[in-house]
Amino acid sequence: MTAYPSAARLRRAAVIGVLCAGLAVTGAGCGEKKDPDKGTNGIGKLPAEKIEAQAKAAATAAESVHLSGTLVTGGKTFTLDMRLKSEGGTGEVKSQEDTFQLLRVGEQLYLKASAAFWGKSDSAGKLGDKYVKVPENDPSYKQFRGFTDMDVLLDGLLGLDGKLTKGPYSTVGPTRVVPVLAEGGKGGRLSVSLTGTPYPLLMERAGGAGRVELAEWGKAFPLDPPQEDQTVELPTTKDGQGGGASPAPTNTAGAGTGSGSGSGTGSGEGNGG
Repeated sequence: MTAYPSAARLRRAAVIGVLCAGLAVTGAGCGEKKDPDKGTNGIGKLPAEKIEAQAKAAATAAESVHLSGTLVTGGKTFTLDMRLKSEGGTGEVKSQEDTFQLLRVGEQLYLKASAAFWGKSDSAGKLGDKYVKVPENDPSYKQFRGFTDMDVLLDGLLGLDGKLTKGPYSTVGPTRVVPVLAEGGKGGRLSVSLTGTPYPLLMERAGGAGRVELAEWGKAFPLDPPQEDQTVELPTTKDGQGGGASPAPTNTAGAGTGSGSGSGTGSGEGNGG
């Protein structure tokens, strides 16, 4: 009578053993710990300083990027949606005062804004909803060019300030990332891809000074001058300089992209805000 329970227990043990063996193949269950770095590019195993360095190196070597998010400087918030590469950029920057369409091909900058942005001159009405060809000696050029410069924006955005540590793995969209935190996050937080090339995918700036996603690394996009019927020349003043915009709107355009320092994007031409 006692042989039957013993045989049943043996059969159950055998079944459990087979199940555990099957689960072990997939890396789950029966005491097996899943390797968090399995299937990743391995960058998460590195010290925080090396992760940051490799992310910056990957960004520097990339041919293009899509930046979208917010920057805060001087108490003002700017929303940007820019596609950038070495020879220029295109996209939109919004401030509380206006929305700006930017396009730079080589060194030629085109700017589209509302008629109110261009002031109250007789020619201002003709500039609204047109791409204005901005000369390099005009203040608007210095204010806006930085938003179209991949090197300038990345150099400012990717700065972390303070001692670096790694945070728990998380995701940005569908992609797993390893966060690098400066001073526990107070000095900024940079999330680096655990898949493929270790590109930075999200930058959260120190002190709540903005949150920018970085995507479509290396993806090609067209960069051509606007059609002639959509382009106008910036009127010149009596001294031959560009007419420029009214002082208040142009001054608010120079949003800082430094790591909490509020440095301007306009090719290093002064502080934002």
